[in-house]
Amino acid sequence: MPDWSEAQRHAFLTQQFEAQDRHYRENYTGASFDLVLTGEEAVGRLYVARWADEIRLIDFALLPDQRSRGLGTSVLRDLQDEAKASARPLRIHVERYNRALRLYERLGFRVIEDRGVYLFLEWRDSPVQAAGARG
Repeated sequence: MPDWSEAQRHAFLTQQFEAQDRHYRENYTGASFDLVLTGEEAVGRLYVARWADEIRLIDFALLPDQRSRGLGTSVLRDLQDEAKASARPLRIHVERYNRALRLYERLGFRVIEDRGVYLFLEWRDSPVQAAGARG
């Protein structure tokens, strides 16, 4: 990051967040935006769209010091339980070189489409559910 003051860094990050948030809210109408909490401390964010035919994990981020502690796994397993209970797939776009890709693969997500920089991943509870997959 450039040699900016704390106020400049804060303003830049706020502007980035607001632009991304606006994009998500405009393009994923009705999606939920939640803070991930540990106790009462916000340690991450989660955007999820719940459509009739799928649950789309739009964005999931944890603060760096909260990673590799099992929290991400816990959140993702909760979403998998929701997908299983509603007989819908759980899907997400992940950058090809994002280190979280290993977590998704470990939890059973599979690549259903290579979109260049992004991989489109899907988790399904059973082979029967997977038979109805769309491209």
